Amino acid sequence: MAAQAINVQAILDWFDVGATDVRTSEAMLAAISQRMVAAGIPLSRVAVFVRTLHPNFAGRAFFWHAEKPDAVEVDSAEHSWIGTKEHLASPIHAIAVTGRTIRRRLADAASPMDFPILAELRAEGMTDYYAAPLPSITGERLLASFTTRQPGGFSDAELAALNRLLAPMGRVAEIFGLRRKAQNILEAYLGAQTGAKVLEGHIRRGDGEDIHAVIWFCDLRDSTPLAESMSRADFLKLLNEFFESVLGPVLERRGEVLRFIGDAALAIFPVGDDAGAACRQAVDAAREAIARMQAANVGRARALEFGIGLHLGDVLYGNIGTPSRIEFTVIGAAANEAARIEALCKSLRAPLLLSRPVAEHVPGCRSLGAHQLRGVGAPVELFTL
Repeated sequence: MAAQAINVQAILDWFDVGATDVRTSEAMLAAISQRMVAAGIPLSRVAVFVRTLHPNFAGRAFFWHAEKPDAVEVDSAEHSWIGTKEHLASPIHAIAVTGRTIRRRLADAASPMDFPILAELRAEGMTDYYAAPLPSITGERLLASFTTRQPGGFSDAELAALNRLLAPMGRVAEIFGLRRKAQNILEAYLGAQTGAKVLEGHIRRGDGEDIHAVIWFCDLRDSTPLAESMSRADFLKLLNEFFESVLGPVLERRGEVLRFIGDAALAIFPVGDDAGAACRQAVDAAREAIARMQAANVGRARALEFGIGLHLGDVLYGNIGTPSRIEFTVIGAAANEAARIEALCKSLRAPLLLSRPVAEHVPGCRSLGAHQLRGVGAPVELFTL
């Protein structure tokens, strides 16, 4: 009777037509879990684990609970977690190494409790735990676990139903995982907004749009003697610390970092309906960057010095390059002028310089007079805070 009550075929048919009513990993897990429960599988908790390509995270975990059937919790594991005692003592590691399923009848006092998570699940009233690798075409390391509070645990028919669903679950998890990897790579190397544009198909050389934006250009001072005074590995670490301090505030205020040019960087704050808001966001980010660098310089034998130039203008935001190697960036006179403005930070002894179009929107600026920018015809008035 139990086997007849489990309508696994209905779920397989839903997979076959493309599960077109869901668009995110979270929504997919919720939909699959709800359908399995409706089919007669007494699930209390479902978890799916995937590896990912991300600068900060090695993998992601998705958790569905019967108590909140429409919600899915997402957790990310940092790269440093891999190889830790916690990781090595997890079913995730055991299945990745052996490729075998794990079944633990938690209601049975004699059941092995060889993974710390099992004690936690038993304390939550779970009676059975089943974890298995999810088949994948590319060899992705995917796995899912299923737990129940049903007295006696899963029946043979219920486990058979779960096993029939592992392959389509693996295909779906692989599809979402591959798209997530693509998104992570694009965001890491191009930025969130630019990465989204590329993922949407803006990949032809010459694709672009005219935008109004605050252009940010920053540069580390005296990097050559710094590089010569330390190993390449130490200098790379120093550069990363510099960029984290200076560009972290940009990203936190929804600015977009477009390029790293050696020890310099180009970023933008696109203007929506309010140019003043974008200008103030950029200046707030600059203030915070200066404060963070001052804090980071405490205890250094040699303080890092840098400059930030801010300018407001029109640029072309799009693809440039060769037919086989392109870059998504901004081009135009305003971008060049931002770099020229920053170049005067050292001679004007100011870590931050603003053009008049930016300063007009920011209270508390003071003029440093008109200055000639290299390659620009008329002198421009520059400001600092």
